[in-house]
Amino acid sequence: MSRLVAIVGPTATGKTALAVSLAERLGGEIVNADSRQVYRGMDIGTAKPTADQRARVRHWLIDVTDPEEGFSLGRFVEMAGGALSDIWSRGRPAFLVGGSGQYVWALLEGWRVPRVPPDRTLRRELEALAEREGPQALERELAAVDPEAASRIGPRNVRRLVRALEVYRLTGQPISAWRARRAPDFDSLIIGLRCERQELYRRIDGRVEAMLAAGLVEEVRNLLARGYRPDLPAMSGIGYRQVCQHLAGELSLEEAVERIKTETHRLARMQHTWFRADDPRIRWLDVTGGDPFARALSLVEGFLLAKLRV
Repeated sequence: MSRLVAIVGPTATGKTALAVSLAERLGGEIVNADSRQVYRGMDIGTAKPTADQRARVRHWLIDVTDPEEGFSLGRFVEMAGGALSDIWSRGRPAFLVGGSGQYVWALLEGWRVPRVPPDRTLRRELEALAEREGPQALERELAAVDPEAASRIGPRNVRRLVRALEVYRLTGQPISAWRARRAPDFDSLIIGLRCERQELYRRIDGRVEAMLAAGLVEEVRNLLARGYRPDLPAMSGIGYRQVCQHLAGELSLEEAVERIKTETHRLARMQHTWFRADDPRIRWLDVTGGDPFARALSLVEGFLLAKLRV
């Protein structure tokens, strides 16, 4: 059976750096599981691997689509599966790395994901309904046809409510019915990185400041100049949305930066929930006190060697 090492956890815990070090040491390749790093031209605000890191280790599913095209869970599963097959066919270790919990679990748990392309007209209709009557209107409509999905998504995530209704209207089946799972044809080791909360917030704030210094505002300005609208799903990500508001005169730069930090803190808490600290499948490493490389390397080598002996 093929072997996959997944490295998960909240943002700013050092997943990319650890994955690059491990893959370089073991001759492996990395499959991206960050839903924002798939977009071309969105580099600084998504904290993509640096040019040096990408030169050291081959990365898959980075810069695979333009911001106006969108990117779905179904497309991720399909492309990630193809990348893994290629990596394994050459006898190399594969690393799945990212903080998008839905992407990670869909691949690791073998979710059956609907291959339903976006219907832009329908999406605009549903988004307009949410604007007029609030997200609760979408939640009520979804609860009538798919109470499981409505309960799981909740009223705050308009994008996912729209997607769930889109799938139902276009296929006649609730999106929950597509969540049947099939056992994946690979074995996996899941390493989770976690950090004491105040230290994590300090890291996040430092990263945000570094993004601003690296040219985040100019990156967003260039995207807008190329015709990418602020209301695109790709542009709704943390950092891009707030800088768009700043450039539109709605926020001062200082206000935008504070909102980016606050929203990223909230994202980190959500990611921790996604990757449930008590999940017995995850081997958690605390990065508060230092570099987890030695501990992670021991786990990965044990996993790979044990499977090779089978």
